[in-house]
Amino acid sequence: MDCLASLQNYNMKKITSFALITLLYLTATAFKDFKSILRILDAKKQVAIVLKKQILIDAAWAMKQKPITVTASFSPRSAGGKHDFFSEADYFWPDPKNPDGPYINRDGLTNPDNFLDHRKAMVRFSKIIGSLASAYKITGDEKYVKQAIVHFKAWFINPETLMNPNLLFAQAVKGKFTGRNYGIIDTIHLMEVAQGALVMEGAKSFDKKTVEGVKKWFADYILWLNTSKPGIQEKTVKNNHATCWAMQVASFAKLCDDNNMLDSIKNNLKTNLLPNQMATDGSFPLEMARTKPYGYSIFNLDAMTMLCQILSSPKDNLWNFETPDGKSIRKGINYLYPYIADKSKWPLKPDVMYWENWPVAQPFLVFGANAYQQQNWFETWKKLDHNPQVEEVIRNLPIRNPLIWL
Repeated sequence: MDCLASLQNYNMKKITSFALITLLYLTATAFKDFKSILRILDAKKQVAIVLKKQILIDAAWAMKQKPITVTASFSPRSAGGKHDFFSEADYFWPDPKNPDGPYINRDGLTNPDNFLDHRKAMVRFSKIIGSLASAYKITGDEKYVKQAIVHFKAWFINPETLMNPNLLFAQAVKGKFTGRNYGIIDTIHLMEVAQGALVMEGAKSFDKKTVEGVKKWFADYILWLNTSKPGIQEKTVKNNHATCWAMQVASFAKLCDDNNMLDSIKNNLKTNLLPNQMATDGSFPLEMARTKPYGYSIFNLDAMTMLCQILSSPKDNLWNFETPDGKSIRKGINYLYPYIADKSKWPLKPDVMYWENWPVAQPFLVFGANAYQQQNWFETWKKLDHNPQVEEVIRNLPIRNPLIWL
């Protein structure tokens, strides 16, 4: 009897201790999550304070804009049709020795005579939706959603004005290519369109049919990006093009709730993009070797940072991921940040073009500041230009509305 009583007493103590430990663990975990929630809410508040005035100005402009899609203009040099996006490779020029022959490459030097109408229309679309979604997030006013729907329908649903969900004719080169896989980078400006739809889809005015139509377009585009020859080629490029392919697909898959695709992109970041593009000091050697190393380094870090912002979850926080040899997003930001805070310290030659126009309010600063609690990064972001006007800068800055990503 005494032995049995002792055993029961021991088991009871053991169970009680286990329950207490479990309770303490759950409390600590909950508190940690609660702190994370508070941090995110604080980040949203701080970003909103910085950007609110500009957001409302931009949204007022967006409320007056009518849709302009790819069907509004056409280039006789396009091998596609009315609904096909067309652009020309930036760094290809007429050959002085053969003016009527195939274009030749001049890396880093943009040809001002290229056809840009479709790219400009897409950037404009991104500005409109990003502004409207940001204003909706601040105010809750559904007038912004109603205006956004007009543009969503024009680009993705209306059979007269929609864009085909592929980029077969992007970054063409006269006399050489009717389109190239490198042109897929042009649709990075659809990321804030997709994120804007995600932010606004719960609004009463966002009817189910339109939501489904937008998501179907992006699902079709995701399929093309993963199965077409240009899409597969772009995915496997070794530099920022592959990063931007992944960043786009992640953004679109988030809208479509495509968890299998999101898991695939996470794996790609961990096993390919980060280990193969970053050096152990946090730099990107392939970008540093270009004629615009400063701008390309910023661009690629922004893209890698956005992958962390889009894909991270409590169970798989990519902000904390590190390769066996120590490569991480934190290391990438630590490497580049000093040259953002003081560009005069940049160790390489200035970029051949647009050197004076960088940096601006880079996404990696604000999202990195939030992830790693680095107030100095945030303060630097606050001081930089949040409304750049140079087309080349805008083209390489697809994330201009950080509030909708928080």
